[in-house]
Amino acid sequence: MSNTAAAARSRSTLSLHKLGVFCALAAAVWLGSAEAPTKLVTEGFSPLLISMGMVMGAFVARWSLPTLLKGTGSVFKDLRDAPHLIVWALLGGMLWAVANTLTIFAVRNVGLAIAFPLWNTNSLVGLFWGCLLFKELRGSRARDWAKVLGGAAAIVVGATILAVATARQSAGESGRAMIGIVAALGAGVLLGTMYIPYRKAYISGMNPLSFVTVFTFGELGAMISLGWIFFGGAGHLAAALDRARPMLFWPFLGGFCWVVGDLFQQYAAKYIGIGRGIPLSNTNQLWGLAWGALVFAEFRGLTLGEKFLIVAGSSIMIAGAVSISMAAPPPTELENWRAARNRECGRYGLDAETVEAVVQGDDPLADEVHPRRWWEILIIGGASAIFVWLAVGTRSQHIYVNLPWMMVLIAGTLVPLAVCGALLWRRTRFS
Repeated sequence: MSNTAAAARSRSTLSLHKLGVFCALAAAVWLGSAEAPTKLVTEGFSPLLISMGMVMGAFVARWSLPTLLKGTGSVFKDLRDAPHLIVWALLGGMLWAVANTLTIFAVRNVGLAIAFPLWNTNSLVGLFWGCLLFKELRGSRARDWAKVLGGAAAIVVGATILAVATARQSAGESGRAMIGIVAALGAGVLLGTMYIPYRKAYISGMNPLSFVTVFTFGELGAMISLGWIFFGGAGHLAAALDRARPMLFWPFLGGFCWVVGDLFQQYAAKYIGIGRGIPLSNTNQLWGLAWGALVFAEFRGLTLGEKFLIVAGSSIMIAGAVSISMAAPPPTELENWRAARNRECGRYGLDAETVEAVVQGDDPLADEVHPRRWWEILIIGGASAIFVWLAVGTRSQHIYVNLPWMMVLIAGTLVPLAVCGALLWRRTRFS
């Protein structure tokens, strides 16, 4: 037996459904933690500047992490094999940049613990697109449909309860709460639509590590355009960034962490679909609530009834997401997934057998070692230098932080990184 065949057999011991679930849970932890720096918006910083800092951190991460894990040779090969996905990646990045800006407006107006579950209604949008465009749930059993539809209904009910709790908490604030609610729900629509390029890429056999390197140009371009318009020109935008220099490290770090979570989320979308993977990763609201309530004391001063509504609404939404994720696709549904995949192969002239192997986590090229290039050292070194430069000029902000709880939550983000990263490597070699 060849080394490649032996490696493929050893990797097959973990089912793709389980791997996708683990990836979605790891994504939830990192995506939830990545939103903590948006709390800076309550200190008077413009949401555009916070979002731009996150996008800059994401831009650095989306090049340095793929370079570190697979090398630029693997990335360029993927892009040469499926050039049509470059446009889709750019579109996805643009949608994320706008959605991320809306989430920061929502955090400013209604707080992190409240805004998080509202924009996580993107589960419904992703579920809709997955079913409509990629044949997810087609051919599934009645009980699986019931789990998915029941979960979707639970998400809507939970979001409604949270909206009521938010309005009561912010009564008398001249519509600020309503603006925050609209911003969070608008972000949910854009984030849910963003998953169309995700799924299109992975049923075409593209590696998530390659996809995100193009994705980031879309988000950076959209964010620069928004900043240019909002601040009235490149000069004013540069001056605003210079004034915000003492705090930019924190949103930059948040953007970097967001990419770690997004990579896990993209592997989940690849292996269990957006209709299942996205709702499960949207349990990141647990981490949003934890950061908001335990670290930033957002629940302080609320009445017992308001706290109960927030916890109840979040719990219902989480139950809905879990219900959806537990509807594992039966063989009849997987046949429809294959039909959608063959449609993409026929449309763009892709090799169906190779794409099938990649989608199953057994990429025939996964065990190949691409030669490292000299510029990869510059990419990793440049990313590290940017981190150091921003950290050196950072000043502490006047935000209440519970340090013991913050340390606990930071430690909680590292465990799934190690566990799920090891599982992905052993099962798929990050294919």
